[in-house]
Amino acid sequence: MKIIEHIRNSPDKTLFSFEILPPLKGKSIDDIYQSIDPLMDFKPSFVDVTYHREDFIYKTKPDGNIAKVVTRKRPGTVAICAAIMNKYKIDTVPHIICGGFTKEDTENALIELSFLGIDNILALRGDTRKSEDFFTPEPGGNRNSLDLIHQIKNMNMGIYNDDELVDAAVTNFCIGAAGYPEKHHDAPNLDSDLRFLKRKVEAGAEFIVTQMFFDNNKYFEFVDRCRQQGILVPIIPGIKPLASSKQMHVLPKLFHIDIPDDLGREVEKCKTEQAVKELGIEWASIQCKELIQKNAPVLHFYTMGRSEATQAICNKIF
Repeated sequence: MKIIEHIRNSPDKTLFSFEILPPLKGKSIDDIYQSIDPLMDFKPSFVDVTYHREDFIYKTKPDGNIAKVVTRKRPGTVAICAAIMNKYKIDTVPHIICGGFTKEDTENALIELSFLGIDNILALRGDTRKSEDFFTPEPGGNRNSLDLIHQIKNMNMGIYNDDELVDAAVTNFCIGAAGYPEKHHDAPNLDSDLRFLKRKVEAGAEFIVTQMFFDNNKYFEFVDRCRQQGILVPIIPGIKPLASSKQMHVLPKLFHIDIPDDLGREVEKCKTEQAVKELGIEWASIQCKELIQKNAPVLHFYTMGRSEATQAICNKIF
């Protein structure tokens, strides 16, 4: 079932979903199942599976020459989505990114997803390479998430890269886009970011999932500004419970978000990391209760491969 249908079928209920990371290369899919199993009691509507692009490092060979070595530490997004659907009978949402893909690569991935019966996609630009300051698209690839959405929408109309195809099969993807209550870090300001988001919706995005935030007012203001811009699709809030004192400094740097001063002060009072975890669960639980009261369509949790905190929060709110 499409994400938009899940939401339309439950107009008076806030749904539950979560995002997982593929296991590191060399790890078993059982690691994924162990993190999903505790959350199935809360009847998630769908599960997102992230995609990690190829990167590369330089290694010195025994002969002294430098070799460029491609690395990909978390493979398997498409296969994991199929496995989850098969095991749990639940909808999955693979992340499809621009970085590292030509348009032909993207088309082939979309064909595979369509064959597997996966009809939801979160379309993302993807991160820059670690060695780059700015995002560089793959030669022959999509420049940004807007281009990617156009390609997916074209396939939904039977338009492929090969314009010589006749009577090509149409796909049936429900396309999601990312939204940033505190602005995407590459956008010069929030207004320009919202204009770009509107273009993504006009191109075919049917729902929006936000970046994590720790201040609900940021989400509510973001939704209001989206509505003023004419962005009327469902906007799903992304929730990440704070799990350690280190995350208070790492998350703002990685995701370009703010930690509210009240939360920061409470973390400073904690004498143990366990106390920080409990504080993170309590803070996120309060966030979720307010979001439910304000009729958020879905609560979407960024588990980052660990389900304990999300399970504890769900026990409090569902």
